[in-house]
Amino acid sequence: MVKKARLKELYDSKIRSDLKEKLGLKNIMEVPKISKIVLNVGVKDAIADSKALQAVMGVVEKISGQASVKTLAKKSIAGFKLRAGMPIGVKVTLRRDNMYNFLDKLINLALPKTRDFQGVPTDFDGRGNYNLGLKEITIFPEVEYDINQKLHGLNVTICTTARTNEHGFELLKQFGMPFRKV
Repeated sequence: MVKKARLKELYDSKIRSDLKEKLGLKNIMEVPKISKIVLNVGVKDAIADSKALQAVMGVVEKISGQASVKTLAKKSIAGFKLRAGMPIGVKVTLRRDNMYNFLDKLINLALPKTRDFQGVPTDFDGRGNYNLGLKEITIFPEVEYDINQKLHGLNVTICTTARTNEHGFELLKQFGMPFRKV
């Protein structure tokens, strides 16, 4: 039998029932859950050097544990020497156990390793989804930093089934997301 992700077991056994009580929901199916996590990295050096994009793809695949996809430019921008259809970034969409394993790694290993960490902002998008921008991808334990290597940021989007920001905030707080103290 395959073992479930640690946070998935925690959600099923404890968090779901706690959220139902705390949010005052009538049905257990109304309780918000995480539907997917999307990781994005923009690589501006990919315009001049295609090997830069391959290096970032390898790093993102190590972090996420699954294959990544190149993202293409939608418009041509002459000032940046960019043409429509050129690869300029990398993205990965995580679901199910991979999603929970990544969230566990983000909350318990990567974020505490961030320099001068005071907590993550509490800004939600209005529908319970959360965006987090990381300045350095090197905070993850899988990334081996080389002096010659250029630093890249990482955008983490956590999509939830929550209908309001308050429900999304409570869901991520129950998972242990270290939000800033207001």
